Amino acid sequence: MTDKVSVTLAINGREHVLSLAPERTLLDVLREDLRATGTRRGCDAGDCGACTVLVDGVPLLSCLSLPVRLGGCDIRTIEDVDASGELHPVQRALIQYGAVQCGFCMSGIVLAAKALLARNPSPTVDEVRHALGGNVCRCSGYARVVEAIASVGGRP
Repeated sequence: MTDKVSVTLAINGREHVLSLAPERTLLDVLREDLRATGTRRGCDAGDCGACTVLVDGVPLLSCLSLPVRLGGCDIRTIEDVDASGELHPVQRALIQYGAVQCGFCMSGIVLAAKALLARNPSPTVDEVRHALGGNVCRCSGYARVVEAIASVGGRP
């Protein structure tokens, strides 16, 4: 049995003091302990991007991340994007462009797009494609997803 470690995580603007086994992933802690189930469990191998969260504004795969190494970081999940009760411009664009199908991958895509737009408010289509390179969507052909995100930055 592994000894537990105390860690303080800042998630969506709230501090959580947790006692965790050091090998637990951020994905497990978010979903099982904090009930932040908008962060999806996809492949558990870092290949699909469904578990994407933002750590200090940078997309991070929570299935490969250890919370014991994230103390002092600002962690944001899809629940934070919806916290105001209004859709984020990326979410509105995805709906407007008909890019949302089953929706399973969308939390990771929204967060990856949000991070892109924060550092580059007017990305090209190629920059959007590159930013979404770690996000797999099995329902779409990506064209509408890319168009929608590019439109938020003013590039149709």
